[in-house]
Amino acid sequence: MPIPVTLIDESTAGGSRTFSLDFLEERVTVRELIRRRVHEEVTEYNANQPDVFQGLVQPTDAERTLNGFRLKTQRSLDWEVQYRRATEVFERHGFIVLIDERQVDDLDELVHLRLDRPTEVTFLKLVPLVGG
Repeated sequence: MPIPVTLIDESTAGGSRTFSLDFLEERVTVRELIRRRVHEEVTEYNANQPDVFQGLVQPTDAERTLNGFRLKTQRSLDWEVQYRRATEVFERHGFIVLIDERQVDDLDELVHLRLDRPTEVTFLKLVPLVGG
């Protein structure tokens, strides 16, 4: 039976986005949460090719916009490249992951997904201060 997980994107610059993914396992690592999330968002982007990519990390040759990232040249993205980039950004503290409001610091930390209601996974993207 699928186990729903609510994913919430927040930014220190403001704005948020909420969506969900289903998992089949009751226990997954933070690494697997990120992998599944990145795979889904890149697959959806490649299928629809919208003007703006609303992903966890900025693709190469893209500029930040209010609602995501605009690629300079319309193209398909490679989910594995985006996944590697996401894990690197996480390890450099470019975003914080909160599981039901508890911060996790290790990609290999095991997360127990709740069966009674969706587990909330918040990705808090840290935006550097300008001029600071």
